Amino acid sequence: MAYFDRVADRTFTPTEHVGGAWNTDEQHVAPSLGLLCHLVECDHAGRRDDAFDVTRLSYDILSTLAMDAFDVDVRVVRPGRSIELVEAVVSQGGRAAVALRAWLVRPGDTTSYAGTGTADLPGPLTMPRWDPTGTWAGGFIASAEVRRQQQAPGRAAYWVRTDVPLLDEPVSPTAAAAGLVDIANGMTVRADPAEVVFPNVDLTAHLVRAPQPGWLGFDTTVSFGATGHGLTSSTLHDEDGPIGTLAQVLTVRPRPPGSATVGP
Repeated sequence: MAYFDRVADRTFTPTEHVGGAWNTDEQHVAPSLGLLCHLVECDHAGRRDDAFDVTRLSYDILSTLAMDAFDVDVRVVRPGRSIELVEAVVSQGGRAAVALRAWLVRPGDTTSYAGTGTADLPGPLTMPRWDPTGTWAGGFIASAEVRRQQQAPGRAAYWVRTDVPLLDEPVSPTAAAAGLVDIANGMTVRADPAEVVFPNVDLTAHLVRAPQPGWLGFDTTVSFGATGHGLTSSTLHDEDGPIGTLAQVLTVRPRPPGSATVGP
């Protein structure tokens, strides 16, 4: 079973694997981020015969998504011969819920210049298994396999993978990775989510190359400010080395007494 079923050209329904971490009656936003990336790539392939690489994924999370059917619209904001800006929007009941703006760039050979000052992560098999369902509820979290090296609250390195596909159709490694990146905000919590809520209102990933299939690595730091705002910052890796960066802006607030809690 995939994360989504395609019921029409631009209409999808979530499966049980999309259940949210903050509220299991809502969708976890992570799989829909991957779906939007996939549909942007499909749109490009349907319009052109020259392959471009996704180099930036910038998402705004506008509202929650019920565990129900939703639609996606894709449009080209800025066409070009070597660079394109493409927008994809999830809507449900006529209301926009998630918006993506993606930069796509024509690839070239820069092998002789390639390099980074970012250190490699220790491999996934060097880190102990960690079960995130001890902290978080929902079908999406349960679908992820995690190996984690925790350093302190809000500071960890970890690897994530899943055997659940986005859809029952071919999906690129970039789109598959995009469907996992939002997990970063919950993998090394700074505060108990039963006491403090800290959902992210956006997510931006910058990529220097496409990821390899399989494990996706994160080196993550979570910061809370003193005025209700926070930031989850990560470097992204595959087993060949660093591939880019990730940032999520958080809204941080104490959980009201008697409100529903997360976790098992």
